[in-house]
Amino acid sequence: QVQLVESGGGLVQTGGSLRLSCAASGSIFSIAAMGWYRQAPGKQRELVADITNGGRTNYADSVKGRFTISRDNAKNTVYLQMNSLKPEDTAVYYCHALSRLFSSIWGQGTQVTVSS
Repeated sequence: QVQLVESGGGLVQTGGSLRLSCAASGSIFSIAAMGWYRQAPGKQRELVADITNGGRTNYADSVKGRFTISRDNAKNTVYLQMNSLKPEDTAVYYCHALSRLFSSIWGQGTQVTVSS
């Protein structure tokens, strides 16, 4: 079983930056990819970015050029560097891991609030 623990959320002004971290523990070998989703009030959860074990990345159009996903395999940690933040980036951000059997594991979520 895999456990995910997120950190790094908070309050920032428009144009500011934050870095989210997600540390994985447990059955790390079972993870095929990791990523970040977000859910704003009244909206569906949406993919922000993900990264495969091979390092292939994928971004939502709304964050391309502003957010960067990366991973440190030695620390079993995935990061989301968020720059040029906008009020519409305000949401709860969830770390996600996809197992090799295509099951999903979710973190507890971390709040990101961007003030205008």
